[in-house]
Amino acid sequence: MTDKPLLRVLSGESVWPPPVWLMRQAGRHLPEYRAMRGEAGSFMDLCLNPELAAEVTIQPVRRYGMDGAILFSDILIVPWAMGQGLTFAEGEGPRLPPITDQGGVDRLDVAGAAAKAEPIMETVRRVKAGLAKDHPNTTLIGFSGSPWTVACYMVEGKGGGEFKHARRMIHDNPALFGALVEKLEAATLAYLIAQVDAGAEALMLFDSWAGQLAPNAFRKWVIEPNKRLRAAIKAARPSIPVIGFPRLAGPMLAEYAAETGVQACGMDTAMNPAWAAANVPKTVALQGNLDPEVLIAGGPALRREAESILAAMKGRPFIFNLGHGVEITTPPEHVVELLQIIRAA
Repeated sequence: MTDKPLLRVLSGESVWPPPVWLMRQAGRHLPEYRAMRGEAGSFMDLCLNPELAAEVTIQPVRRYGMDGAILFSDILIVPWAMGQGLTFAEGEGPRLPPITDQGGVDRLDVAGAAAKAEPIMETVRRVKAGLAKDHPNTTLIGFSGSPWTVACYMVEGKGGGEFKHARRMIHDNPALFGALVEKLEAATLAYLIAQVDAGAEALMLFDSWAGQLAPNAFRKWVIEPNKRLRAAIKAARPSIPVIGFPRLAGPMLAEYAAETGVQACGMDTAMNPAWAAANVPKTVALQGNLDPEVLIAGGPALRREAESILAAMKGRPFIFNLGHGVEITTPPEHVVELLQIIRAA
C-alpha cells in the first residue's frame, strides 16, 4: 500500500480531498522557470539538459506542494529521436520536415531512438532522486504523445490548425498512415518503458488532437493504438498505471475509457464533469478539468468552478487538474488559491 495520494487514486481508491497537479505546471507562468529557460538557450536545449530539466520539473512541486510531478519534456521527442528533424521557432511552435510518402516512414529509425533519448531518462532519474529526498509523497509521472497526435505533427510538419494533411491521409492512404503509426507505437512503447525503468511511477498518454476525428476514425486511430500501448505497458511493467487524455473526445470519452484499459481519463475543459462521472466506468479514475482561463481570473469565479467540479467528482476516484495546460499569464497566487480550495474540500 502506498502513501502517495495520486497512486492511491490510480489504484481505484477515492481519496478526499483529491490529489492535484496541473498540466503544464512546470512552465512559463513561473518566474523561476523563465530564469531557467533563459539560462538554457533554446527550448530543445532545456529539454535535453538533464540538470535543468529536472530542476524545472520539481519547481512547481517545491512551490505549490503538488501531488504529481510530470516530466518536463515534449511530445515530439519521439519523432526527433527517430531522426525526424525538429526545431522550435519562437512564437510559432514546432517545425518538422513533413512525412508524405513511404520513404519518409522508412527513414524513421526506431532502433536508434532509445540512445538518442537517453538525456530524458537521466532527467527522470534526477527527478526521482530529488522527489525521494524532499517530496516523498509526490508521484513522478512520465509521458508521451499518443500515436495519432504525434503523427499529426509528423505529417503536417507543424502544429495548430486542423491537421488536414493527416486527416486526409487516413482516408487517401491508410496503409501509409498505418505504417507510420506502427513505427510510432514501437518507439513510444520503448520510450515509456525506459521512463519507468528510470523511475517514473505512472504514465500519461496525451492525445491532444483526438477531437479532430469522426467516431469511426477515432476508434481506429485513437482507441486502438492507445489500447495496444496500454496492453504492452501492462505486459512489460504490470504495476504501472496509465492516464489517457483524449482531448475534445466528447461522448467518445466513455468508449475510450472502457476500451483502452487506462486507469484514469483526463477530461478537457469542454467536458461536463457530471456527464463523465455518470458515463465513464467507475473503475476508471477521472482527471480534470478546470478551465485555465478561470485559473487566470481567480477569485469568486475560481471558487465557483472548482467547487462545482469537486461536487461532481465526490465519491469516485478523481485527480484535480485543468482541462488544458496552465497559461503563461496565470498568477502563481491563483494556483495557491486553487490548492486551498481543493484541500479545504
